Amino acid sequence: MRTQMTAVEMTGTIDEHNQLHLDDKLPITGPTRVRVIVLTTVEDEISEEEWLKAAARNPAFQFLHDAAEEIYTIEDGKPIEVEK
Repeated sequence: MRTQMTAVEMTGTIDEHNQLHLDDKLPITGPTRVRVIVLTTVEDEISEEEWLKAAARNPAFQFLHDAAEEIYTIEDGKPIEVEK
């Protein structure tokens, strides 16, 4: 049996005791059990440039440097017409 769930998005703060404090009251009548997913920002997120450099050095993509992979030329495509 599947249980239907509803999502409520709110903001809050986690204190020094790892307790979650919501900025507002929940729009849910309780008491009731809930599931909580906490999303936090990643402080050490890498830039797009660093991501692309890492992918370029990854040995999983070395096959792309093989001449046999060069199967298309500029003449193979058709221009895209954009309406103005």
